[in-house]
Amino acid sequence: MSSRRRGRRIAYWIHAWWPVAVAITVICFESTEMMGADHTSGPLRAIYQFIFGHVPGRRWEMIHHTIRKCGHFIGYGLMGLAWLRAWWMSLPQSLFLQDTLMALAGTATVAALDEYHQSFLPNRTSSPWDVLIDCSGALTLQLIVYIYMRLARPKGLMRSR
Repeated sequence: MSSRRRGRRIAYWIHAWWPVAVAITVICFESTEMMGADHTSGPLRAIYQFIFGHVPGRRWEMIHHTIRKCGHFIGYGLMGLAWLRAWWMSLPQSLFLQDTLMALAGTATVAALDEYHQSFLPNRTSSPWDVLIDCSGALTLQLIVYIYMRLARPKGLMRSR
């Protein structure tokens, strides 16, 4: 294999997988003590109150919790799409369902490792419910992509065998 062709192959793999690497890096950053609820409450409250006005303390706790769980859902949903894209590009003979299952497995693995890591941090908690929220986000966004592809670009789902 020529070095030019090998270089193109390496560039293709980097192109396919860099979003997964970025998503995992973001999760690693967010899985630190600095991103615990005790540290995010102040900045998120300031932003929320700037947009919606003053909110009492007990109500803020509920809103803050909801914002953080929505962050899990959306963040891991995007990670699931990154995994789906990478598998779709890397395995041209596979079916969409196979790529989706592998993307979900990748997302679930990162989510479980994230929660396990958080169990060692003093200001973080580990919860299997968060893994479920994470996987639900990934599955939901993948389902949206599948529905879009079926309706708007059905030929995009067909692969040559």
